[in-house]
Amino acid sequence: MESKKIDVNGLKLRVVTAGADEEPLVILLHGFPETSRAWERYIDPLVATGWRVAVPDQRGYGQSDKPSAVSDYVLDVLADDVCALAAALGADKFALVGHDWGGMVAWHVAARHPDLIDRLAILNAPHPTSFLGYALTHPFQLARSAYIGFFQLPLVPEALLSAHGFSLLRASLTRTSKPNTFDDGLLAAYQAAWQEPRAIGSMLNWYRALAFARPLSTPITSPTKILWGGQDSALEAGLADEALKYCTNASLVRLEDATHWLHHEQPVRVGKLLCDFFALP
Repeated sequence: MESKKIDVNGLKLRVVTAGADEEPLVILLHGFPETSRAWERYIDPLVATGWRVAVPDQRGYGQSDKPSAVSDYVLDVLADDVCALAAALGADKFALVGHDWGGMVAWHVAARHPDLIDRLAILNAPHPTSFLGYALTHPFQLARSAYIGFFQLPLVPEALLSAHGFSLLRASLTRTSKPNTFDDGLLAAYQAAWQEPRAIGSMLNWYRALAFARPLSTPITSPTKILWGGQDSALEAGLADEALKYCTNASLVRLEDATHWLHHEQPVRVGKLLCDFFALP
């Protein structure tokens, strides 16, 4: 396993890589407010399944570059990062796993570049095209998504999320997950990432750029596996069904006893589901 900075799409991303160069590539994408550490328990099992694994701190996060403009975080740019990373690693085709915002990016890459995506796995992330329409017609989802509107404000969200040792960000993980899901070591690592210069503003810019997103309704033709924690406090289970409508070759597995943080709560079960899906012929 190796950690290095890779030139990608005009900036440098910190990327953890593992596996042999000649193996097919799978890229794992984290969400808010995590880093590549979210996937550390999945790297070795995927390598053992026959894949080369790359796990970036996405732009604005962790030790990766943090451009300052909101326009630097639009969905097209985030998708370009993923494609450029695969190209930098010498892969002309690759697989994607994404959770939360990482899943949104993965959906968009698969819609824009179906010829590049070998397989796609999504964990509790709505399809970008369906999210707004679903929220507007489902009042409870709209209420759950109210924080996105708050994040549009200048400076105030940064101050609030940074206050009292990032207590709100810590609570966004610990209070919405099963007890003891996030240990002190991982929380400390995340807090160190949040303390990086411009980190909080950059992370929020992912949300602020939503107004400029151009989601695609192009059918997802790559084999797709959706894993959905049924006790997600931010995203209704119906969003998984909506996402299926954009896929031509997909299956959905509901983990009814898991929350939004299913990959932390049930790493053995989720890892087996992913490795079975990614098992090479």
